Amino acid sequence: MGSIVWLASYPKSGNTWLRVFLANLIAGGRGPVPLSELPLYCEDEARPELWAALAGRPNTELDLSELAALRPRVHAWIASQAAGTRLVKTHNRAGTFDGRPLHNMTVTAGAVYIVRNPLDVAVSMTHHFGLTPDEAIDRLGNDRVATENNALFVSQILGSWSQHVKSWADIPSERVIILRYEDLLAKPVKQFARAARLLGLAGHRAGIERAVRHSTFDTLASMERRHGFVEASEKGARFFRRGRMNQWHDILGREQVQRLIDSHREQMARFRYLPPGY
Repeated sequence: MGSIVWLASYPKSGNTWLRVFLANLIAGGRGPVPLSELPLYCEDEARPELWAALAGRPNTELDLSELAALRPRVHAWIASQAAGTRLVKTHNRAGTFDGRPLHNMTVTAGAVYIVRNPLDVAVSMTHHFGLTPDEAIDRLGNDRVATENNALFVSQILGSWSQHVKSWADIPSERVIILRYEDLLAKPVKQFARAARLLGLAGHRAGIERAVRHSTFDTLASMERRHGFVEASEKGARFFRRGRMNQWHDILGREQVQRLIDSHREQMARFRYLPPGY
């Protein structure tokens, strides 16, 4: 049996960017890995077919408690199909739900967690999920949020942005590394190399630099325009839209910014996201 390294984040925080980088690093090709081939390099914990096969019925017929009970078996099956390390995407917070682990630690070898300024996460959510800024802010502060359980994805347990970030960042293990989205933008080679080292893939700097080039937002947006992307929102917005930091300056009003800070001050201060004057 192999083992799982989780690629984890709150939604709209850079998970896909990380997966694209690692796919290109592993592939080592002259051109970028097509978006349609990402599943070859990284499994998705919420892929419905996995759950239906083990449950014997569609995931949409399972409630949250039934999904929680089945989750350790799904993770064990994913690990059993790998000869070595299997990269697996997750948006679940760390910890437990309904008395069941949200990640099967008996088959876990580590995790890479990406955290992003919730002010920018809120803006990105308005485009991807078709929410208003106020609706996105409410969602980020809701301790009971879970994603929808549908034909595309099995429900995942998020909690609030602060709950999610704290649950992963508090894990006392050198096999769990935290990457700030903003640091990936500023120094992509240095920061993505940290993920590569965790996976034992950091032997050649040239390969990391090439994978970073193949993972730029311009490259990804171009591929999405030409070929589409299965993870794009049904709301019609492009998945790879801008990828910049501090977009919130142009979208959120002062009262909206204050609401986010009031809900998430501790974790925002922890990751240096508090803007001057707040």
